[in-house]
Amino acid sequence: MAIYAIGDLHLGSSVNKPMDIFGALWKDHVARIRFAWEERVTDSDIVCIPGDISWAMTLDEARSDLHWIQQLPGTKILIRGNHDYWWSGIQKVRQCMDAQTFALQNDCIRIGEVCFAGTRGWLLPSHPSFTEDDAKLLHREEHRLTLSLEEASRTNLPIVCLMHYPPVDSTGESSTFSSLLQSYNVKVCLYGHLHGASHKFAYNGHLEGVYYRLVSSDYLGFAPFRIPDEWLL
Repeated sequence: MAIYAIGDLHLGSSVNKPMDIFGALWKDHVARIRFAWEERVTDSDIVCIPGDISWAMTLDEARSDLHWIQQLPGTKILIRGNHDYWWSGIQKVRQCMDAQTFALQNDCIRIGEVCFAGTRGWLLPSHPSFTEDDAKLLHREEHRLTLSLEEASRTNLPIVCLMHYPPVDSTGESSTFSSLLQSYNVKVCLYGHLHGASHKFAYNGHLEGVYYRLVSSDYLGFAPFRIPDEWLL
C-alpha cells in the first residue's frame, strides 16, 4: 500500500470554470491529472486530496466531479478547501461517496496501519490580511483539528494529517496548528492552497518531528506525490 497526495484538483465538469484562465500551466489539467494518476496509483493505494476539489456551488453540481474521482484507482480521502462551497453538510457529502472514498470532518479514518486526520485550516495570524473575523475562523479550525487528532491518537498508529491551508509559513515559525501536530505526534502533514507565485511561501521539510509537504496540483506538475515510506516511521 503506497500513499499518494494531490490537492486543488479544481474540477468543474458542471460549471463554466476553465482553469487555463490562470495561465497556460493549467491547460488540460484534468486530463493530465488523470493520466498521471492512472500511471502511478493502483487500487491497493491511497490518495489524499486536501481540498479545493470542485468549483461546484451545490452538492448536485459536484456529483459529476466526485464521480470522476471515484472512477480513478485507489482509496481516496478528502477534506474541504476554501473553494468547496458545495460541501454544505458532512452527512450529505458522505452519502455521495462510494465504498473507496472518504470525507473527513472532525474525525479520522484508519486504513491499514495508518490513520488519517485533518481539517481545512485557515489563514495564519502572520498573514498580512489577517483580521478579527479570521481569528474566529482560525479558532474554529483549531478546535476541529483537535477533535480529529484526538480521535486519531487513540489508534496508536502513525498519523497523516490533511490540511488545505498551510499550517506553517515559509520560515517554519510555530503556529497553533503546528503545535497541535507536534503534540499529537503526527508524522506527515499534507496541504495545498498555494498556487503559482505563492509556491514560494510553502514550507517543505521536517520540522519538530513532522514532515510538511505542499501538494497543490500545479506545484506537483499535476501528478500525485508519493509519500516516502520512511516519513511514517
